[in-house]
Amino acid sequence: MQDIKVQNPIQPLARPNFSIHPVQETQSSSFGQALQQSLEKVNRLQLEADANINDLATGKQTDIHQTMISVEKASVSFELMMQIRNKVISAYDNIMRTQV
Repeated sequence: MQDIKVQNPIQPLARPNFSIHPVQETQSSSFGQALQQSLEKVNRLQLEADANINDLATGKQTDIHQTMISVEKASVSFELMMQIRNKVISAYDNIMRTQV
């Protein structure tokens, strides 16, 4: 019988390079800034959808598919924003109901 040979032997894992010094974040943002950026993006998607609808209605654009895609993007982003708002309000209510 022939000996079975392993073609790719298992190599030992390299040791992770942990440093003693913590990694500094190059760009930090607060929750408020992240929320503000998200609201601006939702607003921008809404404005783009409105512009595409107007362009389609006036005949400047004939691609109804692109218009519907932009409208759905705006709709989904708005619904997500509303769900996040509801969760934040629910969490705030739960915190306010906690007895100290």
